[in-house]
Amino acid sequence: MSGPGKPHIPVLLRPLLKAVANDDGAVPGVWIDGTFGAGGYSRGLLDLRADKVIGVDRDPMVFDMAASWRDQYGDRLQLVQGTFSDMDAYAGALVDGVVLDLGVSSMQLDLAERGFSFMKDGPLDMRMSQDGPSAADLVNDMEEEALAGILFHYGEERASRRIAKNIVKTREDTPFTTTHQLVSVIERSLPRPKPGQSHPATRSFQALRIAVNDEFGQLIAGLEAAERALKPGGQLAVVSFHSLEDRVVKRFLQARSGGGGQGSRYAPVQQADAPAFKARNKSIGPDDLELAENPRARSAKLRVAVRTDTPAARVDRSNLGLPKPVLDADAPNTPAQRRRPR
Repeated sequence: MSGPGKPHIPVLLRPLLKAVANDDGAVPGVWIDGTFGAGGYSRGLLDLRADKVIGVDRDPMVFDMAASWRDQYGDRLQLVQGTFSDMDAYAGALVDGVVLDLGVSSMQLDLAERGFSFMKDGPLDMRMSQDGPSAADLVNDMEEEALAGILFHYGEERASRRIAKNIVKTREDTPFTTTHQLVSVIERSLPRPKPGQSHPATRSFQALRIAVNDEFGQLIAGLEAAERALKPGGQLAVVSFHSLEDRVVKRFLQARSGGGGQGSRYAPVQQADAPAFKARNKSIGPDDLELAENPRARSAKLRVAVRTDTPAARVDRSNLGLPKPVLDADAPNTPAQRRRPR
């Protein structure tokens, strides 16, 4: 875990700041850092002469960790505990830029008591906001079919049914309370990994974390909130960490950049809306230096877009490549809602 006053450098910080900076290297104006975390993006923006940064995070712990350095920026740094899906309400006026760093932060992974890591034993929690149902609640209460759906759609876990079946069988005798209990069941459900392969629990832990924190629902609501929050010419920069996230960000920007779709023999051509964004770049990944500094960056992608003067609007979620549980979220008896009576 990063020590006081020295937060970890966030993934793709250098290319992000380069992409959003003016010709003189400055990033003036008011910015929202919708995923404050250890504050690395906020500090980078403030050090490049941003007038103000509004740092938003749903994890109250991160603001305690910033106590040792936040005062050096005075009233140029405003911290708000909340979700980035409400960022436009926190700003109070249109802003010049929004940055989003999706997924779990390394400092959350480093704390065993938060329950995000399959490498460290701790309570099976995974809640970013530290309230609401935990990962233990899901694995102890969800029906087998719904649990398998979460593992498959959010984690792309091919053995989802086998893992879910073994979870349900195990919890009949002993409820799940710790991460290593769950890791043990997952490892018994899968072949031993070959050298160079990821840990067997990687996909299942990703899936449960996404479900516990409604990450895809928050992502779409956050992208729509960024559209509402940005002034014409304002910039949106999003860093994603896995293909499911990047697909949603990419399709959102395509849809809101006037890309109505090409149609096919089965579906008509969609009428393009007036563009609310103009893409600044194709996705940017880490360079060799960053990979050497931080192997966690290997799957990260950065996308940047500029806001136009088209009024903000809701996006058609059915075309964003969202995992099925998100699309079903408003329907009755969905995997997200289907829980065993306690």
